[in-house]
Amino acid sequence: MASESKRCPCGNTNPQGQALAFEACCQPLLLGKAIAQTAEQLMRSRYSAYATGDMAYVSKTWDAGTRPSDLAHEAETKWLGLEVKSHTVNGDAAEVTFVARYRVAGKGHRMTERSRFVREQGLWWYVDGTQFA
Repeated sequence: MASESKRCPCGNTNPQGQALAFEACCQPLLLGKAIAQTAEQLMRSRYSAYATGDMAYVSKTWDAGTRPSDLAHEAETKWLGLEVKSHTVNGDAAEVTFVARYRVAGKGHRMTERSRFVREQGLWWYVDGTQFA
């Protein structure tokens, strides 16, 4: 089991329910040594990128048609946890619904989002998301 300091920010676990280490989970994707096999895996790696401040990865995995021109890293945001609620796939399109917890200036927040993904030439891309309560 991964130690508390080395757990992957995305909170993914192995089949036995043990937390995965960052090095065995999202880090290979962020380093370009692996590609996401599912939209959920891409979404988890993007969360880890936000949590570690890797905005280049966030931009690189965003569909070119919807990618913002400037992705400012909010250094004051501390990402606290991720819970994937659902992952549905329909051919080369997928949706992942999740809850992310974070803190800004000492105040806790929860963000619930349904993210849309598309697969092109075997690669998954984040398209956009709808946030809701």
